Amino acid sequence: MMTLTLNPLNHRFKLLLIAAATSLGSVAYAAGSMTHAEYSAKKDQISAEYKAEKAACDKLSGNEKDVCVEKASGKEKVAKAELEYRYTGKKSDADKIAVERADADYAVAKEMCDDRKGRDKDVCVAEAKATHTKALADAKMNKKVGDAQKS
Repeated sequence: MMTLTLNPLNHRFKLLLIAAATSLGSVAYAAGSMTHAEYSAKKDQISAEYKAEKAACDKLSGNEKDVCVEKASGKEKVAKAELEYRYTGKKSDADKIAVERADADYAVAKEMCDDRKGRDKDVCVAEAKATHTKALADAKMNKKVGDAQKS
């Protein structure tokens, strides 16, 4: 008589794969299923949110204001990239999201470095640049992986 034992790690891995496939399927379904009217309304909403956040930054001063404006600007650019992907469903638009996010994070990090002086500022900027370069490389790699999976 043979007994069958279930490996819990193997079972968890299968559940994880099923969950990932299900979530990817729902994202793929959601991409490209937006009407032009919904797209335009959401784009207007993103612009309005940016203007409100930028207006809130006006209460601040100095570098704190600059950081606030960069955060608002980055958030707007990422939101627009995500919207564009949801509207078109194109792989190139999906790839653009990671690039916009990396650029936004870099702009904020670089602006935050302006509070520092001398070598401390140089190190801060170098770290921000290294993080940006890595994020762009990751985005490029994910694009290549996606392209390879298509073929």
